[in-house]
Amino acid sequence: MKALVQNRNARTIRAFLIGVELKSRNAADIRESLAELAELATTAGTEITGEGVQKLDSPAPATFIGKGKAEEFSALCKEQSVDTIIFDDELSPAQSRNLENIFGCRVMDRTALILEIFGQRARTREGKLQIEHAQLKYLLPRLTRYWSHLSRQRGSTGSIGGEGESQLEADRRKISERIEKIESELGKVVRQRETQRAGRQRSNWPIASIVGYTNAGKSTLLNQLTGSAVLAEDKLFATLDPTTRRLRLPTKQNVLLTDTVGFIKKLPHGLVEAFKATLEEVVQADLLLHVVDISHPQAQEQIDAVNTVLLEIGAAEKPVLMVFNKIDRLTGSVSAMMREKYPHAVCISAKTGEGIAPLLAEIGTQLRPIREFLDLRVPQEKAAVIARIHAVGQVVASRYSGKNARFKVRIPPHLVEEFAAFVVMD
Repeated sequence: MKALVQNRNARTIRAFLIGVELKSRNAADIRESLAELAELATTAGTEITGEGVQKLDSPAPATFIGKGKAEEFSALCKEQSVDTIIFDDELSPAQSRNLENIFGCRVMDRTALILEIFGQRARTREGKLQIEHAQLKYLLPRLTRYWSHLSRQRGSTGSIGGEGESQLEADRRKISERIEKIESELGKVVRQRETQRAGRQRSNWPIASIVGYTNAGKSTLLNQLTGSAVLAEDKLFATLDPTTRRLRLPTKQNVLLTDTVGFIKKLPHGLVEAFKATLEEVVQADLLLHVVDISHPQAQEQIDAVNTVLLEIGAAEKPVLMVFNKIDRLTGSVSAMMREKYPHAVCISAKTGEGIAPLLAEIGTQLRPIREFLDLRVPQEKAAVIARIHAVGQVVASRYSGKNARFKVRIPPHLVEEFAAFVVMD
């Protein structure tokens, strides 16, 4: 059963990409989308041999592209020894079957390609469960083609049917049972995350989640801010599993910073559903750091794609701090249009560290808790208390005189009682 959702071979796959230019899409959009599809295919380990585009009023019901164009592309692919055809749009099960008959090789769509990449890159048990769940949900209505070579065999009574239908029903039952089991296990993951979240809330530390288009530099930013060593590659979907680290702001405030899975245009709905447990971290965050590759020519379109996913998971109303990353790649400055549209955005280079100080200051401003102002007098012999004040409070002024030290400090409300004995009442 696993063989149906895993890579079919270990050698380099030769792939041909196909897109459709509909009336609702202009030529620039399809070129950009195919360029991204090529990046995805390369990330999956394939070699791109070429691409083709057809202009259509609407997709053909049976083959998505026209049958004549499909046969034309098929002849070209056979000359180039192509193993796999990758469509830029989602295909129906019937379209996939018909196209495989024409091309005589594997046909997959953007959704299947993204699922394959996720399957290769998931590392944690939770991530693997989420990916397997999405893969099986995608595979279930497409099972028929895997047993087409048996579908016309006769049963012992002479009726049409037999092994193909029996095997198909058996596989459907096994997949459905596996989906139910995974959903049950993912339910446990949700409860575990709720328990972990409750523990974090007891610490009264605010939570910030890094969101953004895939390859915008989210993991690099997490590493830059927290000194962690999360995998950061110049590839789409380099990291899938969420990572949470403590960030200590210049104001002495602690923040829990979470790096999340990257978003992408045409992100499969089933994948969003499968990652609901992970994306719940975004929904529960106090602040979203929306990281944008400002050097990308389609930066605004990528922002829109991320906002679409945020709306889908119920996080569209969260406070957002726009972070324009990769300014080291710009030949000039950020465009006036983007500056005007996002006046409070912070410009940084997560790679070089440029702009990190203003970013930390803005995070501190956005997450500034309500603090109480205290005037404290502490005997200098109580070094532990003085250290504690510096650890949890924002010291505005301090003066050491004689046996006592005097502090004017802002303290989180839940810690005020801890210093009540040292408050100056006059």
